[in-house]
Amino acid sequence: MIGILIALALSWLLLYVFEKKSLLALGWLPVRKRTLQFVLGFCFTALLCVLAQLLEGFLKASQWVVHQDSSAAGVLNSVWWDIKSVLTEELIFRGALLYILIKRIGASKAVLISAVAFGIYHWFSYGVLGNVMAMLFVFVGTGLMGYAWALAFSKSKSILLPFGLHLGWNVTYNTVFSKGPLGDLLLVSEGGRAVSEGISFLNFSIGMTIIPLLVLLFVVYGVKRNSEKQNEGASIIQNRRNE
Repeated sequence: MIGILIALALSWLLLYVFEKKSLLALGWLPVRKRTLQFVLGFCFTALLCVLAQLLEGFLKASQWVVHQDSSAAGVLNSVWWDIKSVLTEELIFRGALLYILIKRIGASKAVLISAVAFGIYHWFSYGVLGNVMAMLFVFVGTGLMGYAWALAFSKSKSILLPFGLHLGWNVTYNTVFSKGPLGDLLLVSEGGRAVSEGISFLNFSIGMTIIPLLVLLFVVYGVKRNSEKQNEGASIIQNRRNE
């Protein structure tokens, strides 16, 4: 939680110093519209994750079952962990810095820089630094996903859409299918057989290329481009209501 507060404080400082803007520049308003974007983004990537895990189970001839030692407290703790980690990453990669870059060098270059930085960041978070092939796959996969999320920010003029897209995948992957750092939670894989290297590569490729490309297509064709004037208008209306 402290990390999020620090990220918010730094975001406010950067926005004020470079653009004379408040945190509202990140597109928190209007609330109803942004909430809907968040929910749609969350549901889309959550569904993709479910389909990917079902396909993996099919390829391995395994099945997903409810973890017998699963507890509400453990699941909620994992969801909270996902929220904190995702929000922190969004504030860093799709927050004030991306907003400023879009203003200074244009959306196309800014989105690309954000994607490259996100891909490189995952070399360290995934612990693959030094393994050239792993670095390549991680960079392509997470870079593509980062590009889609940065483009979502650029088109919607709001951090909530990429936050929803990011959180939907992470909560489903980490908490529902127990593939995160907190261990077995809601569902666990049971049974199955050893698979060939080809099947393993296919499954890995789906997660690193097909899924990010589907998210990118969703953003390109499913997200309407918004203007910042709409955000500013909503902010003014909200401020007047609070007076």
